[in-house]
Amino acid sequence: MSLAAAVIVGIVDSIQSVAGETVALTPFGAALFSINPQILVTTEAYFRAHISAYFWDTAMEWLLLQPAVMVLLVWSLIFWLVAYKREAPGRFAAGSR
Repeated sequence: MSLAAAVIVGIVDSIQSVAGETVALTPFGAALFSINPQILVTTEAYFRAHISAYFWDTAMEWLLLQPAVMVLLVWSLIFWLVAYKREAPGRFAAGSR
């Protein structure tokens, strides 16, 4: 899902860049706000109450200012790395006994 969202955001950004004759990159926070305006307020309240206000002020605000396409691509890469399973070597693989 995050890879598909990254492709969609990348296409929208490239269309806006061509139309405006300048590089246009949508920040991750603006992309989230356009989907659901309440999600940022709810997430901030949760982080400040349960995790750390310092973490929100440093890491999360930095993340929300990054280009959405890059955040979503990194997120999909992390999902892929976690879910990737190496194929077991076959019966006739070299060096297997």
